[in-house]
Amino acid sequence: MSITEPETSPDSLRDRVRSAVFWRSGSQIVAQIITWSSTFLVIRLLNPEDYGLAAMAALVVSLLSLLEGYGFASSLIQRESFEKKQVRQVFGLLILINSALATAQFFVAPFAAAYFRQPLLVDILRVQALLFFTTPFLALPFALLSRQLEYRKMAIANLLGSLAGAGTALALALTGFGVWTLVYAPIVMFTVRAAGMTIAARSFYWPSFSFRGAGAMIGFGGALTVTQFFWFLQSQSDVFIAGRLYDAHDIGLYTTALFLTQMLVSKFVPPLNDVAFSAYSQMHREQKPIGPAFANSARLVLTAVLPFYFGLAITAEPLVESILGQQWQATIPLVSLLAFAMPFMTLQILFAPATNALGRPGIALRVNIAGALIMATGFFIGARYGVIGLARTWLVGMPLLTAVTMLMSMPAIGISLGQLARAIAPGLSASLAMAIIVVAIDSVLPPLAPFARLAVLAGTGVASYAALLMLFARDLVSDMWLLIVKRQAATA
Repeated sequence: MSITEPETSPDSLRDRVRSAVFWRSGSQIVAQIITWSSTFLVIRLLNPEDYGLAAMAALVVSLLSLLEGYGFASSLIQRESFEKKQVRQVFGLLILINSALATAQFFVAPFAAAYFRQPLLVDILRVQALLFFTTPFLALPFALLSRQLEYRKMAIANLLGSLAGAGTALALALTGFGVWTLVYAPIVMFTVRAAGMTIAARSFYWPSFSFRGAGAMIGFGGALTVTQFFWFLQSQSDVFIAGRLYDAHDIGLYTTALFLTQMLVSKFVPPLNDVAFSAYSQMHREQKPIGPAFANSARLVLTAVLPFYFGLAITAEPLVESILGQQWQATIPLVSLLAFAMPFMTLQILFAPATNALGRPGIALRVNIAGALIMATGFFIGARYGVIGLARTWLVGMPLLTAVTMLMSMPAIGISLGQLARAIAPGLSASLAMAIIVVAIDSVLPPLAPFARLAVLAGTGVASYAALLMLFARDLVSDMWLLIVKRQAATA
């Protein structure tokens, strides 16, 4: 039996997208508040060395995760229709792939530990191999729910997983588990999330290990997998190179600074991209242009994130001192540098969902090949100058990669440079003005405790940015407000 969808009206699609954005991003915000509340407490309890070891282990997990099969599941989102047989084939493929990956990680663990000169990595990696067994029960339900833009049920599963993971992390950190806190908590989180997602999507399928007729699905998923490999080279080559040169303490400082500055681009933008991919795919199936939708998406996302990045760059000192503690002071210059690179990264990753939805994953592949060359070369050079050199690589390489991405992607999407510039101008202008105001206020403040100073500067930034938008970009504020309040039209 073929599974298809009725054609939707523009108003219906907009309402469904509003609802999807609300539930996907809203649940992500709540989940991250829970996770970060736990994370910042755990950071104060653990040492930089613990985070350095976790980062080295994450490099191996991330490399193998490139093959875990999310791309094959995503083929169900992009296709015009599919049959139950194809769902079972995806499930079977996911089980085979992830069982093989878990086995591979178990046996590769000693070699990774020898490369990084960290014997404890053997046991860490072998325990973390359990993560792969949750993937089939995450990827398939995610694809089925995403195709329908049904993110409310997904949100509940994500929140339950975040609560379980945060509770586990706090309990283990308080009882002295050290680096193992960072190993067991994600396993608990993904296990609970996988159970919730499977129930939410009712994806109770018996796997099929016969892949006859699955060539198109495997081809699309394979292209996305190759793309993810080059994304890995682009985003993980810093730890691969520096992990051999520096000790776990320095790696922990660098990766924690990267965590702070990538909070939005790694945690909030990907869920929005999930919704965007589903919406763009439906628009493409209905032969509607996606250029205007992409411009509006970029406008809304950058308006929301730019003030955070600018604010993070200029308040790095009181932020680190008040939230992370004295043992993390060496991250302050790293945070300031990395924060200025993140606006470019945010814009850059918005393009792939649009080109993939058009059935052109080759564009994202070429972009990630370019990214791997640019960033890996930069990290190789920058690593000679310590972890500060790695941070400077982001500041140089990411704008260059964004320019390459725009050059390759914009013609296919159907958007001009002028249209994109006009879309992001209000948020960028208001963020620059806000940064000038905050720096000016900071220069005249009397000596304050770090938390008090942070509160004054953050309050000034929020108030000034809101005022600037209301004065000079009220229509943009109205659009962002409607995105939230009109969700009832889709959920009623």
